[in-house]
Parts: sequence; C-alpha cells; structure tokens
Amino acid sequence: MLDELKVAVCEANLELARLKLVALTWGNTSGVDRAKGVFVIKPSGVPYETLKPADMVVVSLEDGRTVEGKLRPSSDTPTHLQLYRAFTAIGGITHTHSSYATMFAQAGRAIPCLGTTHADTFHGEVPVTRILKPGEVESDYEGNTGVVIVERFKGLDPVAVPAVLVAGHAPFAWGKNAMDSVHHSLILEEVAKMALGTFQLNPKAAPPPEYVIRKHYMRKHGPNATYGQGC
Repeated sequence: MLDELKVAVCEANLELARLKLVALTWGNTSGVDRAKGVFVIKPSGVPYETLKPADMVVVSLEDGRTVEGKLRPSSDTPTHLQLYRAFTAIGGITHTHSSYATMFAQAGRAIPCLGTTHADTFHGEVPVTRILKPGEVESDYEGNTGVVIVERFKGLDPVAVPAVLVAGHAPFAWGKNAMDSVHHSLILEEVAKMALGTFQLNPKAAPPPEYVIRKHYMRKHGPNATYGQGC
C-alpha cells in the first residue's frame, strides 16, 4: 500500500511542475495513509525532473519522525503534520509559491469570492493567516505555520474551503488525496489571477449574493449535486 502511495505522491509532485505551479524546487505535495499512521512527502530540495517514487519520504503522523526513506523530507513537513492532525477529513496537501496566490499572501489579503468560478470550489473567501510572532518563528517556524493555519480555520470547514494563504509566505491547499490537493492549488492560482484582474478593472468589486455563491458550490459539492456524471 505504501508503494502505491509513493507512486501517487510522486506523480502529484510531477503534476505540480507540469502545471507550472512551481519553479525550481519551490513546493511540495504529500499524501496520507491514516490507517497506517503515516504520510508520504517529497524530499527536500530535489529537482522535480529527477523525482522518482523511491525518493519519497514516509513520515510518522504520531511524532513527525522519518520512518522510511534515504532522503530528508521537505522542510515544510511539520506544517503538513499539523494540518493532517487537525483536518482529519483531508488526504493530501500541496504547498506552492505560485505567483498570483502568493501575491495575495504577501499582501496579507484574503481572496474574496468575486464570482462563480471561485464559488465552484471555495465556499467563500480563501482566508489569510496572521503573521507569525518572533517566538513562533524562532522556536518552530514550520510547525507554527501549521498552527496559525489551524487557528485561522476556527469556525471554518476545511473541506468547503480547501486552501489558505499564509501571510507573507505563500499558499497551502488540500484535498481528498495528493492529486486532488494539486488540482485545488491550480484552481486557487486561477481564481487569484481572476481576482487581481477584477480589482484592476473595478477596485470596488464585491462578491455576488450569498445565494449565488451557495448555488454554485452546492451544485458541485452538495448532497444533490448536479455537476458531472455522478457514479
């Protein structure tokens, strides 16, 4: 089973590069096996063009230690660990520095739901965290990045809003598995691009009525969803 997960996580990381959501080695994707209590993540600093399933690193959900793999896991591993522990319904996580979503993160600005393209995937704005405090950076920067994400999602459903912007940093997205989290990263980048363009055309642009947002989200994700071909 872990061999299959390594293949899936490797393929998801390669898809990040194919979709041009990462430059150099600026990003990572992971996938979790909750039954075995582990997740698989990209190794740190390894170029995407050389990645192989055997390079993937297996990490314990219990304590974050490496349990399998010859390479060091991504430096963002502690963030993934915090998110898997807190958001128990997710199965994959992707972190990128994709240009448009990162612009919003660097501006410390959430991405509002300005239209139905956004609402199809994100039920409401994509939130932005607070800036980490000096002690949080010094003691456990990557782990505390996960902590502030979880803090920001108090009262929010991470399944309905499968992404976040870390202020001054970059986005994280998640989904039902590793590839799903990559797809959400792509959608996040596209809606960030659309939002920036919308504000350039109309700085006073505002979200459509909530009933429109709800309709578009629920027709894809609700119990009576009508989008697609079903089962």
